[in-house]
Amino acid sequence: MRLFLIAAALIGLASETASAQTADRTIDEIKTETLARAQTGAYPALGIQPVDASEALSRIKSREPDDWAAAWSAVADTYMAKAKAATDPKEADANFVRAWRLYYFGQWPSPTSAGKQAAYQKAVDAYLQHARYFDPPLEVVHIPYGDREIVGYLRLPANAPRPVPLVLAISGLDSRKETVAETYAAAIPEGIGFFAVDSPGTGQAPRKADESADEIYSRVLDYLATRSEIDKNRILVHGQSFGAYWAAKLAHTEAKRLVGAVTQSPPIHRTFQADFFRGRMYTREYLFDLVPASLFVYGMKSADELIAFLPKMSLQTQGLLGKPTAPILVVGGTRDTQVPIDDLELLINSGTEPREAWINPAGGHMGRTANTWPDPVIFRKIILPWELRHLNAKATP
Repeated sequence: MRLFLIAAALIGLASETASAQTADRTIDEIKTETLARAQTGAYPALGIQPVDASEALSRIKSREPDDWAAAWSAVADTYMAKAKAATDPKEADANFVRAWRLYYFGQWPSPTSAGKQAAYQKAVDAYLQHARYFDPPLEVVHIPYGDREIVGYLRLPANAPRPVPLVLAISGLDSRKETVAETYAAAIPEGIGFFAVDSPGTGQAPRKADESADEIYSRVLDYLATRSEIDKNRILVHGQSFGAYWAAKLAHTEAKRLVGAVTQSPPIHRTFQADFFRGRMYTREYLFDLVPASLFVYGMKSADELIAFLPKMSLQTQGLLGKPTAPILVVGGTRDTQVPIDDLELLINSGTEPREAWINPAGGHMGRTANTWPDPVIFRKIILPWELRHLNAKATP
């Protein structure tokens, strides 16, 4: 194990490094910033064509959630129609992908209204239409969980020796299992499978977020151990943003069942404190509606109610920090206004075993800078190689 800090003189975008604000963006500001992010491929407009963004944004007249959802869904509908009419499978698939990204953005950052809920369901449907063209195929898994179920996407490499290593990939506050499944398609040619699942309170998760919702992932690990084609001794977890909280917690609570954990901008302690949360509520790094999205995820009605609850989420308060863990890679940015670098340093410096870290000193949330270190580059150059190293180190001779 070794600790490495990558320091590079990178120039961050102003939107990624701006200080906290006292009010959220107006609708005109949202439209301007959304188009700018689509043009540069910046989150959360990653993969959305600027021409599609322009068309959708021209339809939006207010900040009402259903107005937002209707505009993006209308553009997405045109691509669904093209996909269904196409006779060429490649053309159909390309249109399903385009529709999926637009529907997904129509429900962003969370399905807080009827229109956004409809957009979310259409996004899932479009993604599964896209998945029909996958080789190897994607399996939709339903795991019983009380009177509900955990829904996840399992995809395994076709020609790799069985049993195969696997990454449990957890989405964030406003990403979904579909987005992480698309990312992890890059692991398949490397002989690595994945199980993509939503964070608590998001997507199709069976419960809202609270301090014990990691039970979802323990149940997933139970299930994965029953699949003979998966090597239960070579499972690693990767969480993004809010998902990184669950990955960091699992590194402690499920250390014996994991060969490693990638925690990408993990909330650990300070993120959950009242002073920090109030300061980040309207950060310009987040496109808009961070507070409504957070309330939705926790199932709460007011910021005051949420602020009173959040300290319970702290891994320090829960007494986990310092206990034995699976190997951990911490990824993030020094200029992150959503998860403070303090939290990453706290995780890095806890325990008795060396930690590995990749920290972008000019980076914002997730370690990203749009022009030089966008999400796909961080995944391809930093995260996937680390995962391959740890998963292959445990391979049976």
